[in-house]
Amino acid sequence: MADKTVLNIGQSDGKTTKIILEGDARVALFGLTVGSEFKGDLFNPDLNDYTFKITGGSDEDGIPMRIDLEGSGRRRLFLAGGVGYNPKKKGIRRRKLIRGSEILDDIAQLNVKVVKKGKKSLSE
Repeated sequence: MADKTVLNIGQSDGKTTKIILEGDARVALFGLTVGSEFKGDLFNPDLNDYTFKITGGSDEDGIPMRIDLEGSGRRRLFLAGGVGYNPKKKGIRRRKLIRGSEILDDIAQLNVKVVKKGKKSLSE
């Protein structure tokens, strides 16, 4: 179980902001899935006019989340490419460990992008 979650927030201008969530701020994100949108006031009341979209993440062991895998558990999938495996040649497949798309307490890192920008800057 991870004791903190790092949010990597990508913006449309190419900048990335890192926010570290601990304690009750993390609990608000539990149950959301990769691809879902949420308001910024879930983890920071100052960002209530922002809307974010979860694009991916990984758990404390570095195992990536995959959007097309339901649930929150780990599974070994036979992959030919995409999230979790990048083959050197076309047609090569491998069995790789992948995590489901649901966010629970063992997620250590989330990739998020800004869908609707607010008035305040994220870096403040």
